[in-house]
Amino acid sequence: MKFSRTTLALAALLIAPPALIAPAAAQSLQEALAMAYANNPNLQAARAQLRAVDENVPQALSGWRPTVQVAGSVGTAQGRSTNTSTSNRTSLDRNPATLQATVSQPLYRGGRTTASVRRAENQVLAQRARLLATEQQILSDTVNAYVAVIRDQEEVRLNINNEQVLTRQLQATNERFRVGEITRTDVAQAESRLAGTRAARADAEGRLQQSRASFARLVGQPPQRLVAPQPLRVPLATAAEAGTLAGLNNPNVVAALFDEAAARDLIDVNFSSLLPQVSLNGSTFRNDNSSAPDNRVTGSQVTANLTVPLYQGGAEYAQVRQARQTAQQARQLVDDQRRQATQQATSAWETLTAARAQVESVRAQIRAAEIALDGVQREAIVGSRTTLDVLNAEQELLNARVSLVRALANVITASHSLAASVGRLTARDLSLPVQIYDMEAYYNAVRNRWAGFGDYAAQGR
Repeated sequence: MKFSRTTLALAALLIAPPALIAPAAAQSLQEALAMAYANNPNLQAARAQLRAVDENVPQALSGWRPTVQVAGSVGTAQGRSTNTSTSNRTSLDRNPATLQATVSQPLYRGGRTTASVRRAENQVLAQRARLLATEQQILSDTVNAYVAVIRDQEEVRLNINNEQVLTRQLQATNERFRVGEITRTDVAQAESRLAGTRAARADAEGRLQQSRASFARLVGQPPQRLVAPQPLRVPLATAAEAGTLAGLNNPNVVAALFDEAAARDLIDVNFSSLLPQVSLNGSTFRNDNSSAPDNRVTGSQVTANLTVPLYQGGAEYAQVRQARQTAQQARQLVDDQRRQATQQATSAWETLTAARAQVESVRAQIRAAEIALDGVQREAIVGSRTTLDVLNAEQELLNARVSLVRALANVITASHSLAASVGRLTARDLSLPVQIYDMEAYYNAVRNRWAGFGDYAAQGR
């Protein structure tokens, strides 16, 4: 089971298995990430959710705007008037009709509108941060799927090569058994090792198909000829620095901060129900035949209205107390999210450091295993080593090469995980070849819109 040093270098540096991939256009990690950014359904759903939250702002701003109503009625009424002394009857049949137009302009609502607008703005900012978190999660999953396909392809290649070597070795062992150089035990050992390799190859092929399916789900098409990526270089010097930056910049932390601000604004929204309300109302009306036939009454009025709530059952006080407790809950969630982000960044840093160290150690292990295998094979020729010794040495070298493939994959995924933990795994940070989604376009299109049923989703794409 001999491998050239050139083959090993390719496996160590590139991971990619060119022998097993049909000729096709090369697909880089940047291209796969760009396709996932543009087409992934979960990311598209998160963008639609942000646009829905954007609508909270014009809803809150409506508290500054007037309301206009027109009311009318038409009907028929029948009646008779009888003079009891003369028995004369008078018909009172009529067709009453009314029409009234009312305009109401809020002047002061206890601060409800101002607080509602602040709350809606904070909700939008929190949802933008959540969209970034979703974007990072999709891109991170795509990186993992991309690297998993390359890793599993290389493991399949190594197992197929090992199976071919063991097949030839079993043939040689059978020849030596027929001439009496070795025993039946040596043949059985070679057969057992070959069967185990075939099982390992089948398992590797199954995992490769699973990785390809995950890639297709995230990106939207099956993987082509993947180009081995390089680890990200995150400008961080220590695990403590990574944890500090994550506590400030992680999208989940940012979302929690704006959630807390929105929860504090809800206190003011609920408290406004305990304060005076001032509005200006204007109306005009026309009443036809309201009390007698052929009678019309018209008029208009303008009034300033003041409402001072004194006691409304106590529910408003409970809502204020409830909002304060919700704000305390949101404040604790900020601390929890910050701790989680710090832990994730520290874990990603240590994983990356360990993976890099593992790569160097496994490379040294492979060099030693190659020398050991060559020596065992030479000693087996002169009879000082058994077939089992050769099989064990070959298996040890194979295991080391598989470990190297996995360690190199871990370096790449850990570097991207570290970038995600500090909020730096976005399409903008990665300079993906794709049009960046404009989070403010839909918001600007609907913020000051007074009316309309149009779908302005294209403004946010």
